[in-house]
Amino acid sequence: MTAIALDDEPVALDIIDNFARRISFIELAKTFTNALEADRFIKENRIDLLFLDIKMPDISGMDFYQQLPYRPLVIFTTAYQQHAVQSYELDALDYLLKPFSFERFEKSCRKAKEMLTLQQSAIEEDQVLILKSGYEQIRVATREIIYIESAGNYMTFTLVSGKVVTRLTVQQALAMLPEADFVRVHRSFIVSKSRVTGIQKGQLRLDKHLIPVGNMYAEQLNLLLQP
Repeated sequence: MTAIALDDEPVALDIIDNFARRISFIELAKTFTNALEADRFIKENRIDLLFLDIKMPDISGMDFYQQLPYRPLVIFTTAYQQHAVQSYELDALDYLLKPFSFERFEKSCRKAKEMLTLQQSAIEEDQVLILKSGYEQIRVATREIIYIESAGNYMTFTLVSGKVVTRLTVQQALAMLPEADFVRVHRSFIVSKSRVTGIQKGQLRLDKHLIPVGNMYAEQLNLLLQP
């Protein structure tokens, strides 16, 4: 599993790097002392696991995690025990109190491996699309898709966990999707029927998203909220 670490203390990163090298299933791709650089890396690369310090000078680890475009598994690393409860409210996988031993670090990594295996098993039970985005091949479960927007020969898949941009036409995207679960409502938009929470004149509401409805697709509206 691919991981990165963010901590404002280089010594703490050296320890994580040293420990990670001793665990065969962890690939620590990079370490960061700068939150902006870590944020940029996460936006450009898909990671499975984030080792994250909580108390940093520019931004707290918890605030940093909440603003990410998608949520990798996270293990908080901190010298401050009082943040433990709040970290678990963010669904943190674990909370390592500095200084931690290799044995405690390894235990957290094994928890991460087990959780990632469970997540991947759940995805494999669902229909999965393989989308090429840049140099990456990204697995997207159809149940994670909220809507898809066209811009020329590119499609932006808006997911529960973020966004993926891939080179496809609308027709190619429609051909990949299960017809029973998705519908085209505009020349530039395809939506997941199960995500529609409201219908009004000329628009659909999908949770916090408002999607325009084209005149020629208006007749689809009556079908959208049917089971």
